[in-house]
Amino acid sequence: MDNYFVISPMVAGMIEAAPAMLDLTERAHLDQVRADADVLFREYPDRADLEALEVELAAHKDEVPLAVHLAVKLAKSKRIVSAIADDIHISVVFAVYKEHERIHKRDTDHPYGENFLLRKIEQLQWLFGDTPNFSWDMIIVDDGCPDGSGYIAQQILAEHYDGDNVQVLFLAEAIEQGLPVTKPMSSPNDSRKGGSIAYGMWVAAQEARPYHIILFTDADLSTHLGQTGLLVDGIVNQGKLSAIGSRREPTSIVVKKGARNLRGKLFIYLWKRIIYNIEYIVDTQCGFKAFTAPTVRAVVEDLIEKGFAFDIELLLKTELLQPQAIEKEPIGWIDSEALSTTTDIQPYLGMLKGMVAMYRKYLTPNPESDEFAAFIESLDEPAWHKLVDNIPEGIASREPAEFSVYHGVSVADLQAVMG
Repeated sequence: MDNYFVISPMVAGMIEAAPAMLDLTERAHLDQVRADADVLFREYPDRADLEALEVELAAHKDEVPLAVHLAVKLAKSKRIVSAIADDIHISVVFAVYKEHERIHKRDTDHPYGENFLLRKIEQLQWLFGDTPNFSWDMIIVDDGCPDGSGYIAQQILAEHYDGDNVQVLFLAEAIEQGLPVTKPMSSPNDSRKGGSIAYGMWVAAQEARPYHIILFTDADLSTHLGQTGLLVDGIVNQGKLSAIGSRREPTSIVVKKGARNLRGKLFIYLWKRIIYNIEYIVDTQCGFKAFTAPTVRAVVEDLIEKGFAFDIELLLKTELLQPQAIEKEPIGWIDSEALSTTTDIQPYLGMLKGMVAMYRKYLTPNPESDEFAAFIESLDEPAWHKLVDNIPEGIASREPAEFSVYHGVSVADLQAVMG
């Protein structure tokens, strides 16, 4: 640590004791994060002091283990929750597909096991346990998993959880019932998470609650749900319709694989050329987003995108309800790439084509967007992979936050690098 890095002996001790890498399959690592968060919550009663510590540590990201960064964000989240007096209900939704390994504890049969279902419950219990004005429920939606992830979740709940606020739903059953939120899907094969998340959010929004926030997340433990208070802050205290976790802000703390990150830059540059009404947002794909229940009721039922780009359609439609309606919250996030379904499917081109459809349905055409939309529509998978292998320097060398104002790579430039 350099001479300008001034922290308390307590925080220095946390840094010294923290694991160099945060292992999502290791219970002791996450328990230590929570214990450190409890200490920070107790020792920093003023939110402003926690935020000052957050900024100071973020300025030295490489010198501070992720576990300590995350502990600060958890303490801040709990501080936010503890300061709110209103009665608030949080619904947490996530989809499961081929999660039959990660849902278990790590053992010889499940080396990547995260025990994520019970850990998520523990994270919410920790955050809201001392604030009786907050209540919560959880909705797990099986996205047509061929390995029975939904049934495994039901079995785990039956054996290990005695609460009545966690339920498992099956997208296939909703489609069979003809629920409007599932249109036009004819089977779960038409969904790649988006159909299930929309269904789960729709179910949550049917409940009449005085102050209801509906949040969706990923199945894995990449985003610690103890950070939920950060999203609550954006909605309750900032008056936004939505608050989203972002991995692209100055105080965001991320462990992410390099190649995936570079593909992400290309993806962000391209979508910003066509979905221009939310250009102030950089990270649309972080699986940690919250909306007021009335907003969910207004935007979720007639989504055209049932795949991985559903996030963008939700944000686009929310922004059409009210400009600048979305608050970005910097979070701590660790890539759970070993069993990531998006890594296997590599959905970026399909997502971009879905966004072209959104552009044509919702937004006013303009020449630049029309040109990029046509270019994206012309790409097939071999052409996309060639583009990924030859990302122009103007995109690769810049940070995604610049792409709202940087237009230096044209369609002609992209075509040139593809040969």
